[in-house]
Amino acid sequence: MESFTPLTAALGGALIGLAAAVLWLGNGRIAGISGIFGQLLPPAQTVVWRLVFLVALVAGAWATAWLFPALGVGGVEPAALVSPPATWGVPPPVWVIIAGLLIGFGTKIGNGCTSGHGVCGLARLSLRSLVAVIVFFGVAIITVAVTGIV
Repeated sequence: MESFTPLTAALGGALIGLAAAVLWLGNGRIAGISGIFGQLLPPAQTVVWRLVFLVALVAGAWATAWLFPALGVGGVEPAALVSPPATWGVPPPVWVIIAGLLIGFGTKIGNGCTSGHGVCGLARLSLRSLVAVIVFFGVAIITVAVTGIV
């Protein structure tokens, strides 16, 4: 965490909040990425705005990384995936697949993801979202304690 800067963190948080507010006020939709992505297959009737939102999300992150490389996690070094603990003997591709499946399973049983519950749900004072965020953070703390990865 030696690269933490409050200014960029506050700017990033403000931009995430702005994007969520624009989507909610302009389209009446919650900016829950798992819900937006999950409704692409099979295609819902509202597939266009979902694709536009997801493409803009990726394009915005890419443009920011390209225009301001020093804002990255490691300064000017490109970010890299976290390697699995060496003592576990899990190859990195398997590690990524397992992590992705666990995230997908968690968002399905949690009825949403951190963006939907943490950003939008808490802003709407949803009790269900508060419980979900407490569970998200609790599991994250346990995961860091078990794996030793920070």
